[in-house]
Amino acid sequence: MVLDYISGILTRDLQTLRNELEAYKNEQDMWQVPPGITNSAGNLAMHLAGNLLYFIGAQLGGTGYVRNRDAEFSRKDVPRKEILEQIEAASAAVERTLAKMSDKDLIRPYRQPVGSVELTTGDFLIHLAAHFTYHLGQIDYHRRIVTGDGGPVRALAVAELKSAKPAK
Repeated sequence: MVLDYISGILTRDLQTLRNELEAYKNEQDMWQVPPGITNSAGNLAMHLAGNLLYFIGAQLGGTGYVRNRDAEFSRKDVPRKEILEQIEAASAAVERTLAKMSDKDLIRPYRQPVGSVELTTGDFLIHLAAHFTYHLGQIDYHRRIVTGDGGPVRALAVAELKSAKPAK
């Protein structure tokens, strides 16, 4: 049951990431790095997709995805279409992999040390969801700063969670 919740949050947030990138009217704005900001939205989006493709898809799902973390931050001017395809692949990897797991898998050790510590799979999956949301907020502010558009993109809507039902 917990896996359904984690999958639902990640799936919703991946859709929000798509919405954020599509909200840049000028694709080149995704690559701006204003003063005081370290990463562009394009690089953060590739990092988020790569993170899930590797830690969930490859490590837990055996997809064979090979990660190049350095490229997630060093590549520039990657076409939005390519990044959206990575996001779609990450979404598919999350849904397929977590659907095959059981809640008992959450208490097992994650397959490899992360940041030189060992974690349970459940603890690490929750960390991945929190990490994703942290960077998603950075992308939202980046978009607002570089485009001047303060409008929302329906980010983190609770009504889009898997357990959401109309209130009585």
